Amino acid sequence: MTHLGYLLGGWGVAAVLLTVYAVSVVRRGRALSVSVPEDKRRWLTSQNPTDD
Repeated sequence: MTHLGYLLGGWGVAAVLLTVYAVSVVRRGRALSVSVPEDKRRWLTSQNPTDD
């Protein structure tokens, strides 16, 4: 491989690893969100001030 091959290979490996990590974090977060009581799920819903 040339220097460009090593460079692209390194960036490719880093991109794949970061993607796998991001997917695992999202999947774990979704699985853990089920255990949070419904009244404590602040980030899932927001009240619109005009909905009074």
